[in-house]
This record gives sequence, C-alpha cells and structure tokens, in this order.
Amino acid sequence: MAAIPTWRVDVVGSFLRPEPLKEAYRRHGLGDLPDEEMRQAQDEAVRDVIAKQEAHGMPVVTDGEFRRLNFQDSFGDSVEGFAAKPATYQFYAGRAVQEERSLEAARPAQRWESGLTEEGPAIVARRPVRERLRLVRNRPLAEYRFASRVATRPVKVTLVSPDRISQRFAWEESTSVYPDLDAFVDDVVAIERRMVGELVAAGCSYVQIDGPGYTAYVDPPSLAGMRARGEDPAANLARSIRADNAIIAGLPDTSLGMHLCRGNTPAGWHREGTYDAIAEQVFAGLDHQRLLLEYDTERAGGFEPLRLVPSGKIVVLGLISTKVARIETVDELKRRIEEASRFLAIDQLALGPQCGFGSSLAQRPLTEDDQWRKLDVMQETARQVWG
Repeated sequence: MAAIPTWRVDVVGSFLRPEPLKEAYRRHGLGDLPDEEMRQAQDEAVRDVIAKQEAHGMPVVTDGEFRRLNFQDSFGDSVEGFAAKPATYQFYAGRAVQEERSLEAARPAQRWESGLTEEGPAIVARRPVRERLRLVRNRPLAEYRFASRVATRPVKVTLVSPDRISQRFAWEESTSVYPDLDAFVDDVVAIERRMVGELVAAGCSYVQIDGPGYTAYVDPPSLAGMRARGEDPAANLARSIRADNAIIAGLPDTSLGMHLCRGNTPAGWHREGTYDAIAEQVFAGLDHQRLLLEYDTERAGGFEPLRLVPSGKIVVLGLISTKVARIETVDELKRRIEEASRFLAIDQLALGPQCGFGSSLAQRPLTEDDQWRKLDVMQETARQVWG
C-alpha cells in the first residue's frame, strides 16, 4: 500500500454537470442522440472539468463523474443480475420534481427510505435480483483510462461501498438466488475487488469508496427500517466493515479513501446523527488511509469523535457545503479546523467539500461559478493553515 498521501485539499468526486452535457443526457434518454455523440459530449465535458481543476490548483483530480447520472452507477451500471431499470435522465429529472414538491409541502421526504421500493436503477432504488450478480463492464476503469490520458495530475476514481449496495438490495425478494445477505455481499466483494484491482493495474493510484450507508447506523429511522426487515444493525455494520476491507486488502502502491455523508439531495437532508456511536468501529476498523467526513452542518455533531482516528490516517474535514450557494470564508474555515485540531493532530487533517457537487443529475442550488469559488477558498485556507 502506498504511503499516506499528504494532500491538504481534496474533492469527493462529482462536479456540477454543465448544461450542454445535461442536454445531451436528456436527448440520449429520449433516443434522440446516438451513443457515439453521447460519448463525445462526455469526453468534451471531462476534458474541460479536468482542465479547470488543474487551473484551480487541485493536486488530484476527478472526471467529475460526468459519465454517470448518479454516483451509484459505478456499480449499478457495471453489473447484471438486478431486477432493475436502466438509469436515464428522465428518471432522475422526475425524481428531482418529487423532491421539490416535498420541499414545498415542508415534508421530510428526503429520507428516501420510504420511496426506495420504486422501480428504478439498481442501488438508487431498493431492488431484488433475478440471478447472481456478474461484472459485465468496469465503468470506473473506462472512466479512469480516459481521464488519465488528459490529466497531468493524479486521477482519483470513486466506487460505491458494499454497505450502500447491500442496503439497497431487496434480499427478502431474492432468497431463491441468495439465501442471505452474507452470500450477496460475498459476490459484491468479489466483483468490486476485481474492479479495483483492474484500476490499480491500469495505474490508478487513488481509489475512494463512497460509503454514505454508514451514517444509517446513527440515524433512528434507518435503524428502525433495518429492524423492521428482520436485520440486526450491529451485524450489518460489522459485515460492511469486513467487506470494505476485503475489497482493498493487499493493494500495492494505492492510496485509499472512504467518504461518509448524510445525503446530498437538493434538500440536503437524508439522515441525521453524529459519528459518536460508530466512530470507534468505523474510524479505527476501516483500513482506508483517508477518511472524508461530512462536517458542514450541526447534524454531523462535534469533532470529539476524531480522537478515535488512529495515527497514520488523514481526515478530510468536509466543512465546505455542496448544498448551499453561500461561499464559506477563510476565517470561518480556519476556526473550525482549529477546533478539530483539539481532537486530532493538525498534520492528520485536510480540507474538502462535504460531498460531491453533483452526486446526481438533479439540479443543485449552486452555480458552476459558486463551485469553483468554493474550491478557491478551500485552497487559500489550506495555504494559510498548512503552508
């Protein structure tokens, strides 16, 4: 495994999709744009977002996740076996409308647990399987190969965690294929380990796992949902940590990250609960070197759990919001970093957004200009704190 990277700034993965790219996805979803023209639109957008990241001084870049409609497509669009619909622009556009209506009615419907039984793409919706999962295309590998050809800096690639995949698997409807969750997760681990292994073999030196499912273990409604399905949350958590570690075990010369958050819908609300109840198991139990943690709102709680982060790991403080347009100030970010340093040494800290700027195709309440201004403030803060 590579030495822990000391980058003091990081991004989670996705960036806001430019309007021409969204229009291409809309037309492609209607069947009005051929596959080759869709790829050309993606290529152009990826070249542009990488050039902008480099111009803004990012030490490691991503392709913006512009070849995905949702961050979970890293797995859902790489495998077959789910009883699910393909991801389309039209599906996500409709979902965004539902969210807006829920907001207008002041209902906390952004807790998508209640709507996960809809027919939709795998992982995005809670779907059963028709047959055992099998890898048919390594989407993240294809993303990396193109991005690494146009970037002059290291390229990070993201994959969704087995924890989220298992939480979005309707196991009770799939017992003829998988007798239990353990058997399902075993297949997920084997597939993702192959995907990551192929990335490393292709030269990718930074792989990040997106594990938003981990915050389910501090969120009362999510815990109640597990118990209602006959699941033991403690067993689920232990299984997920083992699975995430198995995916990355023994990888040479690779920097490894894990991202945790509580939701990134336009409402910015999916779960709540502090890290305290899971910090010892997750922070110490995961083998990943960089922990990218949401800390932009009070619902994440205080920095006290950081005292349980082992030496040899870096915590990327997600203090910059991707949910609101307001630009953070250097002074407020420095103040919060100082607060965090009371519980974890300053040389084990870094700074980043709390989530991706464009986790899904749904419109965010930010402009592209807001996005880049936030990264500039992040860079200046890091220079003043770490030099």
